[in-house]
Amino acid sequence: MSYHGGTTGWLITRHAEAKELLTHKSFSARQEGIISPVPTELGYAGPADPGAFAKTDDPIHSRYRKLVTGFFTVRRTRQFAPMIERIVHEQLDDLEKAGPGADLVEVFTESVPSRVMCEMIGVPESERKTLQRHVETLGRLSCTVPEALAAVSGMSGFLSRFVPVRMDDPRDDLLGDLIRGGQLDEQELMGMTATLITGAFDTTGNMLAMGVFTLLEHPDQLAKLREDPELMGTAVEELLRFLTISHLGASRWALEDVEFAGQSIKKGEVVTVALPAVNRDPERYDNPDQLDIGRTDHGHLALGHGVHQCLGQHLARTILRVGYEALFDRFPTLRLAVPGDEVPMRDDFVHYGPRSLPVTWDD
Repeated sequence: MSYHGGTTGWLITRHAEAKELLTHKSFSARQEGIISPVPTELGYAGPADPGAFAKTDDPIHSRYRKLVTGFFTVRRTRQFAPMIERIVHEQLDDLEKAGPGADLVEVFTESVPSRVMCEMIGVPESERKTLQRHVETLGRLSCTVPEALAAVSGMSGFLSRFVPVRMDDPRDDLLGDLIRGGQLDEQELMGMTATLITGAFDTTGNMLAMGVFTLLEHPDQLAKLREDPELMGTAVEELLRFLTISHLGASRWALEDVEFAGQSIKKGEVVTVALPAVNRDPERYDNPDQLDIGRTDHGHLALGHGVHQCLGQHLARTILRVGYEALFDRFPTLRLAVPGDEVPMRDDFVHYGPRSLPVTWDD
């Protein structure tokens, strides 16, 4: 197959091959100097900024990631649970005030994960909505070059104001701990902060919204969850598998000529893991196209695999679990305010989900 710009590429749709690729030493997560497989007007991607470790390989990747891994362990995430619960309930208060017909995306699902990360980093409330708009612009595949440059400039302007001030006065938060650690300079701290913000704002919010939409469209599964709240953990995993909002997949670039899955892949060629297909591989899952919140055999790759597996996976799971539980408990008659096929979707974004989700309930 051929990607945008003429780059030769390959597509993986099987679970076993996807896991192998995502841990294969002959493939790179870097993008510099390679034409993007995603059709955008931005063309070539440059090298990652200092501290922005998501699109780097070892040893750079492991050096940066190790500095923040401790903030996202299962144990540390449990410590954040009271803060997450407070934010969730505050946003549900706003939803109740907005009344039936409110847009769940605007009032609830978009705000919860962004507020959580902003509180973890110490971002002032006055900056949060603007940052949300910048992240949204950069995640939209149809954004123009001027729009992208304006968003990048806006993000850079915020970071250049925010990070130096916090370096002079570190607070008791994630960024403060990184500053006191003394292993990152100003540019690295800016890159790290940008990575954490962009990684948290978009993905979990879309998954939270998409999960609500899906459960409302599968009333039998929602009823099953209401009858047995202990299923919430498996329900979150099944929704992650079933929905796989990273609908463009994960791409890797061959560092050398290599034989993989019976194919000869040349240096510089792209291999994309079609994550939605992989997570519905019939060789891996029984009835893969069926949503079953009681499914226990997960092993999905919705959050990646290998060294680049989602850093905030435990935090995301906690936000989803707390968010779904509190929403359906607070609004037991919650339902869509429009037919499901009229819900506008973010099909031109890196991560899939509803643009808006009008909901209603009985007062």
